[in-house]
Amino acid sequence: MKTPAKQRIMSKFNLLLVARLIAQTFSVLLFLFLFIKTDYTGSDTIEYAVNILFRIDPLLAFCAMLAARTVIALLAPALVIVIFSLLFGRFFCGWLCPMGGLLDLWRTIWRIKVDNKKTKYPQLPLVLLLFLVICSVFGVPLVGYVDPFSILVRGLVQAVYPAINFVSDSFFTYTYQSLPAAVNLVTEPVYSFMQATILPFEQRYYELTLVSGFILAFLFVGEFFQSRFFCRNICPLGALLGLFSRYGAMKVSGGDESCGTCEICRTNCRMGAVDENRHIHLSTCILCMDCMVKCPKQIIHPHLLHNSARHKLRPEVAEVSVSRRQFLACLSTGVALPPLLGVRNRGGAKGGSLIRPPGALIEPAFLARCVRCGECLQVCITNGLQPAFFQAGLESVFSPYLLARSGYCEFNCTLCGQVCPTGAIQPLNLQQKHTTKIGHAFFDKNLCLPFAGGVPCIVCEEHCPTPDKAIKFNVVEVKTPRGDRVTLKQPYIVDELCIGCGICETKCPLPGRSAIYVTNTGEVRDPENQLPGADFDSYSGYS
Repeated sequence: MKTPAKQRIMSKFNLLLVARLIAQTFSVLLFLFLFIKTDYTGSDTIEYAVNILFRIDPLLAFCAMLAARTVIALLAPALVIVIFSLLFGRFFCGWLCPMGGLLDLWRTIWRIKVDNKKTKYPQLPLVLLLFLVICSVFGVPLVGYVDPFSILVRGLVQAVYPAINFVSDSFFTYTYQSLPAAVNLVTEPVYSFMQATILPFEQRYYELTLVSGFILAFLFVGEFFQSRFFCRNICPLGALLGLFSRYGAMKVSGGDESCGTCEICRTNCRMGAVDENRHIHLSTCILCMDCMVKCPKQIIHPHLLHNSARHKLRPEVAEVSVSRRQFLACLSTGVALPPLLGVRNRGGAKGGSLIRPPGALIEPAFLARCVRCGECLQVCITNGLQPAFFQAGLESVFSPYLLARSGYCEFNCTLCGQVCPTGAIQPLNLQQKHTTKIGHAFFDKNLCLPFAGGVPCIVCEEHCPTPDKAIKFNVVEVKTPRGDRVTLKQPYIVDELCIGCGICETKCPLPGRSAIYVTNTGEVRDPENQLPGADFDSYSGYS
């Protein structure tokens, strides 16, 4: 029978548990709301802080600043999470992390029951954290590949969200075309509502859909092996917050000798933070309150450090740490990577041959700041921005580039710079955007209809968006393959007017390969990648 004191304690813990569930629900809903609002909605301005999740991530902030060797003001909000972690421990993972909230929801829906007592790879998150930091120090930015928020948003942008739209469109198209009109009285308003609220502006297609989708799926499949599998065994952000929590003001007292053989706290801990002696590891405890609520004796308590004298705490158990061998392995790899990556052949260009979004910093600085979040991909109106694979090396994987045959860079759009959380893509105003050269167009005269076949075609010139057309014509008389002589217009590029937007390549009517193609030659961000004889200063759209 519980004493009144224990009943009061349990009631307090139950209230805290409800508060945690409310906080988790709110954080997940807020994340989904901001994610949907990142998609193009018809406005040229992003009205919400859709990138705030990345700006409060201490791991991304720390590694990006190390790699870029500069203070990034956009990432200053991450300091708030650091301060709160020093006060309340690793609370963010248990209360506010949308990834953690979605994993907990997934486990609840499937009613997954697994052995949570012992974490499978307890040292891996710390080793991975150390490796990422060392690589960042030596200028190899890899943090975006394993950061939980980058994985989550990237998977949703490139796989889940387009798939949801594809399934929805297919389903409602079938109901509209194949079912009685009475059914459409219900389905069409539902579809219209979904299009106006949660579905993307248009169907998107991405080159790395399967890769990004598989990585995200791995996190959720891991829940069938161990609760919070990713958080416990991989997450470097959790490891960083765990380091702060070791020295934080919030502590959690564990069980004592009176517990006997009871292991309810250890069995129910979703993070494996309770060891066989019922010590609670501060670096892995996320203050989920489960052990406190379910403890039959109500002897597990959170408390501030200055109150610890009033609690009979057991001696602190040694936390998980990195061995000297692991440290040397991470250090050796971090030192070896830059020279190895620096001597590769990347298509004859120092920064590779990828066309980066307008406003992108020069390649090394761009890659150092880019966290591969996929925000710019989602907001791109034309679906022209695609995730890179190995076209420009290991460090460019998942970074954005313009694939002009897929979509072009809209002349009056500045959205990608508005959503970039780190400043890898600088925000441009409309005047700057109009004069920012990201590449240059070239004709393949073996394919272009007026050159190769004597067939009239002016599609590229019609779509060229610059006020003074960058594509102009020479009126010539040519002999067709059939022997006829015809007068037609043959296009050519005016170098100083072309900004490399790629709309000519997108709209070229030829099937397959376009007769006009865009490369990153002449891009404003790189003075060494210019057309022969070009005036670099005339291309300066931003500084």
